[in-house]
Amino acid sequence: MQVRRVRRIIRKIDPWTVLKVSLVFNIISGLVFVLGIWVMWSIAVQRGIPEGVADIFESLTLTFTPDGELYFRALVLLTVILVVVATAAMTLGAVLYNLISDLVGGVELTVLEETYLPVRPRRELRAQRAPRRPPAVVPPAQATAAPTVASEDTRPPADPPAEPTTEKVTAGTS
Repeated sequence: MQVRRVRRIIRKIDPWTVLKVSLVFNIISGLVFVLGIWVMWSIAVQRGIPEGVADIFESLTLTFTPDGELYFRALVLLTVILVVVATAAMTLGAVLYNLISDLVGGVELTVLEETYLPVRPRRELRAQRAPRRPPAVVPPAQATAAPTVASEDTRPPADPPAEPTTEKVTAGTS
């Protein structure tokens, strides 16, 4: 396996693509968060934890009513707001990156490229080679004749190189 280092520079990030990807990512994250809280709340209600917390607050003369439906609605509303804000922030980040990369040139990454060259056994290589032929015997009459070389190059001969000039080049003043 051959490895070669390649430099890549990220100069632009498409904001539309960032919007789509971040929206899908944030929606999935929001769903996982809401479902996780719902499962934890269900387990806590089965164990009687919210009522125990309400009793502790009641003994401290504070009021706490464990209303799971109200908490779940508030949680869903906050999650929707968080998804919209996070998606907007990621898209704005892509736009800002594009503006900044115009000034500084982008982010340079060094990537390792791996190339897998198939290794064949020597037996296969020998079988694929053409069999060697004995050298051709040239008759004596042709051996004394001057060899002719066929030229495929039909271009005219090159001009002789120009002599270097010693002119002074000065910046023009006006």
